[in-house]
Formats: sequence, structure tokens, C-alpha cells
Amino acid sequence: MSVEAVRPCRIVSTGSYRPAPADARQVAERLGVTREWVLSRTGVESRCVAGPDESLTSMATLAAKEALAAAQLPTDAVDVVLVATSSNLQLCPAIAPQVAAALGLQVAAFDVSIACAGFCYALHVARSLIGAGGCDTVLVIGADRMLDMVDPDDPVTAPLFADGAGAVVVCAAEGASGVGPVVWGSSGQRAAALEVRPHPRELDIAARVHPRLHMDGLAVTRWACATVPAAVREILAVSGIGWDDVAAFIPHQANWKMIRRVVTALGVPDKVVVADDGRFTGNTSAASVPLALDRLRTSGRIHSGQWAVLVGYGAGLAYAGQAVQVP
Repeated sequence: MSVEAVRPCRIVSTGSYRPAPADARQVAERLGVTREWVLSRTGVESRCVAGPDESLTSMATLAAKEALAAAQLPTDAVDVVLVATSSNLQLCPAIAPQVAAALGLQVAAFDVSIACAGFCYALHVARSLIGAGGCDTVLVIGADRMLDMVDPDDPVTAPLFADGAGAVVVCAAEGASGVGPVVWGSSGQRAAALEVRPHPRELDIAARVHPRLHMDGLAVTRWACATVPAAVREILAVSGIGWDDVAAFIPHQANWKMIRRVVTALGVPDKVVVADDGRFTGNTSAASVPLALDRLRTSGRIHSGQWAVLVGYGAGLAYAGQAVQVP
């Protein structure tokens, strides 16, 4: 059961960083299929592909700087830095302290590693920290370089995954909270449906075997289509709102076909804008929800003060979501 935070908070700004996009035609040619084949299965028209100089830390830092500038806040106003990521190939140290250092901060900083649900998990952590009175301002970032872990010759993952970073600034607020209670959960018995293999202990360095992302697309789709609609209905219930109050539905940008199935199952009204950033950015895992929120806001498709329903879901298998007011 979710408990209302003691002190309210709200998202005051968003920021993003997208590497240059690569058209679906490029991955189609490598896989020996047509661009239409890729679009019919994924809906992904282009994917953002990070270059050698676009590290996880640099992408996260640039998204954070944009969010801080939009909030018109000095960097030293930040009390905590949270980075949701699952693609840090150097398991130690974490990315968040490096982002904090790049911003000139020496504050509390840590990573949240729960893949595609990571941003929504981290957003709830920020809400809880502010609600408990432990801090006033939290920088929440979702950042992933998924293509570091994707086999470019795998027709299941190569057309989908991408790189990027999105950020929000969450601040203590007066009045009603602009970040609603979380709805979250996991199905760890299905973990093998989306995982990196081989396990680090099984790596054969001499044979140059690299960890790669493996996905049972059918298993993930079945789980998501059974789990996400129920989670979204619960988000609406615990937030005390209905679809009439919602301006946008922002699900994890897994792939457009899956999103449409979830939207149909939920009966989302036509007036509600459904985020489609993944069609042009690709599946950026923990970065997908904040990137989609930022695109809708900056394009003018949603406006300050309106409600949006966020939900992340994927590897774990795990999910999390909440309703937020658009900054």
C-alpha cells in the first residue's frame, strides 16, 4: 500500500540528450531484411546511436544541465543525484557520483539498476526523500547506452534498442503533490526473458566472448500486456484521478506495437496524448520515460499543470509508475 508523502513535491523541469539518430534502413540492411520488415515488427523508424565520446556519464550530465537550466536553479541547489541505468559496463564505480562531480557537486549520489522501470523507481525514491524531509531538490536521471550490450546481428534486439539520457528536477512544493504515489512490483520468476548473457563469472576473456542482451520477445510482450494495464488502472486509483483528468500517457517506449496493445487494453480515450518518442529515438531503457516526457512538453503537445501517467516496465521483470503534473 502506497503512503502519501509527508511533504509534497513536484517535477519543475525536464532535460534530454539524444545522440544522432540512425534510420531503420541501416539496421535492416545489416540484418538482411527490409525497412518495412523492421517497422512492421517494432514501429521504430530510427534509433539514437551514441558515438565513442558520448559516454553514459557525459549523456547523463548534459541532460542534467539542460534540466537545471530549464528550472533556473543553480547547480548547488541539488541535494541528491539519482541515476537510473543498467548499462554501466564498469560495475564499480556508479555513474551518479561521476555525474555529480561533472556538475561540480559533492552531494549524495547513487544509481538505481532496474532497467526499463528504473526512472519511475528513481522518481519514487526522490519523492520519498523529499517527503521525509531529508532534502529539498533531487536530480533524477535516466541514462543508458543499450547498444553497448546489443548484438548488431540479432534481429530481436538490434532494431529496437538505442542510447540516450533524460532528466528531471524534483523539488519540495507547497500544496498538493505533483508526483503521485508509486505502483510497482516484479516477477523475478520470469527474469530469464530479458537478461544479459553470459554471466560475468562465465566469461571467456581469451575467446573474446562479450556479454550481450538476450530477449524472449514473446514472453516479455505477454507479461507486459497482462501486467501494465492493471498497474496503470491502479496508478489512476491511488492518485485519485481518472482518464478525464489525464492529458498524456507516457509508457516505457519498448516498441510501438506493444504500446498500442496496452493502449487498446486500457481503453485510453482519444483526447489523451500517447507518447511515441520511441518511434524516433528507439528503446533507451531507463531513459525512455523522461525522454518521452521532455519531447511531449517541449513540442507543446502537453502543458504545465496537466496530469501525465508514467509507467516503466521491462527486465527483472519489473514495473513501476505514477501520475505526475507536467512542469
